[in-house]
Amino acid sequence: QVQLGESGGGLVQPGDSLGLSCTASGRTYSTYTVAWFRQAPGKEREFVAAIRSTGTDTWYADSVKGRFTISRDNAKGTVNLQMKSLKAEDTAVYYCARKESRVITSALRSVRMYDYWGQGTQVTVSS
Repeated sequence: QVQLGESGGGLVQPGDSLGLSCTASGRTYSTYTVAWFRQAPGKEREFVAAIRSTGTDTWYADSVKGRFTISRDNAKGTVNLQMKSLKAEDTAVYYCARKESRVITSALRSVRMYDYWGQGTQVTVSS
């Protein structure tokens, strides 16, 4: 079993920056895929960004491309999501998700591909 914990959410103003962190513990493998998803009230959970354990490739939703950056620190067991130029429409509960293997590129954006999920952290962008 793998446990995931998110941290770093909060209330910020439009245009601000915020960083989220996802820490994995338990029976983790060296090969993994981690993604961030978000869910706004009344909406379905949507893909935000993904990264594999190699760290060489990253994927982003069009709505966050150029504003969000996903990165990983294997030594610390963390995957981070740095968010800048935040907008009101970025308001949501953000979840990290993990699979202890390589997820094929065509499936990275599917919630069904991930076995482990964090509890979520609220990000609110409001003036």
